[in-house]
Amino acid sequence: MTTAQGIDKIHDSHGYLVLTDDGAVLSSGGDLQNAESIAEKVLKLVHTANRIQVTSDKRDTFKRISVVWESYMYVITVSNQKIYVSKRQYSPQEPAVA
Repeated sequence: MTTAQGIDKIHDSHGYLVLTDDGAVLSSGGDLQNAESIAEKVLKLVHTANRIQVTSDKRDTFKRISVVWESYMYVITVSNQKIYVSKRQYSPQEPAVA
């Protein structure tokens, strides 16, 4: 089993990072290959998001964070004490006009 655990197979992905909960890079590829500075920023974002109370039950925390730019986005998920980051193409949908 690889440390990427399938994140490297996302069809519209431009790159990925898999981090430990303390920020060590376990695996990376594509545009995010060896992207230590992005890893540090993602770790700070995740730690900040963990401090924000999502519901009245303090055990609930965020499940996914999306950071969106004009043409791409980072999708960040925390699972099994690992942080998974995928850089993906962003194609906004035009709003439906009635």
